[in-house]
Amino acid sequence: MFSTGRLTIGLCVVLCAPRAVAENWPQWRGPEATGVSREENLPTRWTSEDNVAWKAPLDGLGTSTPVVWGDRIFITSQAGTGPVDRRGAEFPDAPSARDYGTDTPVRFLVYAFRRSDGHLLWRYEFAAEGDLPAVHYKHSLASPSAVTDGESVYAWVGTGQLVALSMEGELLWQRHLGREYAPFDVLWGHGSSPVLYDNFLYLLCDHPARAYLLALDKWTGKETWKVERGSGLRSYSTPFVLRSPAGDELIVNSSHRVESFDPKTGALLWYAGEPTTLAIPMPVSHGGILYASRGYASGPYASIRGGGRGDVSASHVRWSIPTGAPYVSSLLYYEGLVYMANEHGIVTAIDSDTGAAVWRERLGGVFTASPVAADGRIYFLEESGKTVVLEAGRTFRIVAENALGERSLASPAVSNGQIFIRTDRHLYCIGRPAQ
Repeated sequence: MFSTGRLTIGLCVVLCAPRAVAENWPQWRGPEATGVSREENLPTRWTSEDNVAWKAPLDGLGTSTPVVWGDRIFITSQAGTGPVDRRGAEFPDAPSARDYGTDTPVRFLVYAFRRSDGHLLWRYEFAAEGDLPAVHYKHSLASPSAVTDGESVYAWVGTGQLVALSMEGELLWQRHLGREYAPFDVLWGHGSSPVLYDNFLYLLCDHPARAYLLALDKWTGKETWKVERGSGLRSYSTPFVLRSPAGDELIVNSSHRVESFDPKTGALLWYAGEPTTLAIPMPVSHGGILYASRGYASGPYASIRGGGRGDVSASHVRWSIPTGAPYVSSLLYYEGLVYMANEHGIVTAIDSDTGAAVWRERLGGVFTASPVAADGRIYFLEESGKTVVLEAGRTFRIVAENALGERSLASPAVSNGQIFIRTDRHLYCIGRPAQ
């Protein structure tokens, strides 16, 4: 039975909007942090010139995703030259943050662009403070994505510096966790992004010297609670809020295991999984069930039912696959299947109930960005800037392949019928111009 309020809202959507849904994309991986959009009629074909509403130049480098609220798009960058660690580089001569920066001291930039036409509304800049950790050759200290609730914008960088800005770019408060708690010293640089939930701002700092999970009051930046997690841990993953029948849970993917915490108090609820070397991807969920990839080269992935307590490895793990998951890119749940793309150019669709592969195809290239889904299609962005659009489902079918010709490691964003792709040089708005 529908309420009068719901019926009114439904009629307004049908009569007033050109699309069924026009959503914000307020954080990395979208409205529910799952990489899924409810929007329809998204573009499927484009080039660097065709079907591009606008593109805006970016100073410096970053792999943070664009976040969108209304007519504003926020994105971060690192300008200037910082130390780069090329250990483990598959291609030692590949471009790095040093190559794209200028030979100047490191500073961080938070941009606000107008979504309708790409006009730069404002740019907030702050200098890097303290010793600079070396980053992976593909990354910079601007790897974490910003997050917004439509009232404030929160940007966190790899030195531990954190700023809260108004929607007009005014500084509300700032902190330097690298000085206040412990230096940011994780191998290849910090990658975890901030997460908003109610009045909390969550920050995961699983670094070998000291690991902790922190909840701040989003209005003041003051500590609400902190969980000391010991030493020897390593995570680049962003925390994830799981909506389970037993209540909301804050999920952490770390090198030790997958863990669930009470988002209000920080109390440990449950844990599962074996240790891994580098925990990078963020879990996703559907219907109170978690799908978690542990990261590292061809690592394990599993499906875990929420609501447990203590060690749930035997009671709540629905299935577990010991190998085959992407190194960096996160999983995507969409319409009964789990999709993933790895650093070897292999894309796989998995049955969400059993973990069995439905199909597996080699597309080529390297997938670092996490996939997104909307309107029956899956969008996989490859590092060269090519987006492969697939029809969602149990039969593998390519809809289109779209090249921008610029390197892109950041995950795409979807909002108001458009796709936003961040490359090394530009922010692209793909799709028809705003009406």
